[in-house]
Amino acid sequence: MCIRWAENTHVMVNAMASSSLEDLCLYISLKISNIKKFILLRDLGKDDCLKHFLRKVYNEGILIHELLQAMEIQVKKQEELKKSLREIQKAAESAQREAWHLLQHVPRYLPKPLQVCNVESTVKHEEETKAVEPKCEKKPAKERAIKEVALITTEEFENVPAYMKGRITYDQINAVVEEINKAVVGKYKILYQPLRSMSAPVRNLYHRFIEEETKDTNGVFFIVEDDIKEFTKLKLDKRFYVMLSILRHCQRLREIRSSGLVRYGIC
Repeated sequence: MCIRWAENTHVMVNAMASSSLEDLCLYISLKISNIKKFILLRDLGKDDCLKHFLRKVYNEGILIHELLQAMEIQVKKQEELKKSLREIQKAAESAQREAWHLLQHVPRYLPKPLQVCNVESTVKHEEETKAVEPKCEKKPAKERAIKEVALITTEEFENVPAYMKGRITYDQINAVVEEINKAVVGKYKILYQPLRSMSAPVRNLYHRFIEEETKDTNGVFFIVEDDIKEFTKLKLDKRFYVMLSILRHCQRLREIRSSGLVRYGIC
C-alpha cells in the first residue's frame, strides 16, 4: 500500500512538473472518478435497482464462457484435422516416391496381350492369256486369336530357385519367351490358312501339325522342338532346356508326352 502510494505520488509529481494546471486537474478528476466507481461496485449487490444490471452481466459472462468452450472444441477439431492432413500428405508423398521409383525402373519386358492373327486367304492367279472373269467379293476371314506365352515378371524371376536359374538373367529368359512365341504364331498362322492357298512345303508342315495333335492337346496351343527349329534360331542346348524348366516352374509351359514326342503346351 505504501509502495503504491509512493508510486502515485511520484506520478503526480512528474505530472505537475511536466503538465499544465488544467492537465493536473484532469488527472485528479479521473482518479476521483475511478474511486467513485470502485465504491459503487462495492455496494452493487446491495442496491435493488442495480441487481438487474448485475444479473445481466452474469448472464453475459455465462454466454462468453460457453462461447469459449465451443471455440475450444473447434480448435481441437482443427488440430485433429491438421494431424489427419499431415498423415495424408505423408502417404501421398510416399506414393509419389514409389510411383517415381516405378517410372525409373520399368521392366524391359512386359506381358503382351494375345496376338490376333488376321488370316487372309490367297488365291492363285490364272494365266495372263486367259480373260479375267468377274468374281464375287469374298467375305474377309474371321480373326482368330493365337495364345502366346506371357513374359516373366521380375517378381516371378526373383522367386525362381537359385539352383535353377544359375547364371541366366531376366532378359535372357524373356528373350527365349519371345522366340517361343514366334514359333507359336508361325505354326498357328499355317493351321489357320486354307489348304488351297498353301505351297507344298507349307502343306507338309500343316500335315505334321495335324499328326502331332492328340486328345490331350484338344483346345491347347502347343509346339514341339521341330517348330522351334523351323521358326526360330534358338539352339536346343543344355542352357535352353534349363530355361524351359524355369518356364514350367513359372507355369508358362507344361509338357504333354505321348508317342515318344514331347509337346510344350501354353499355360
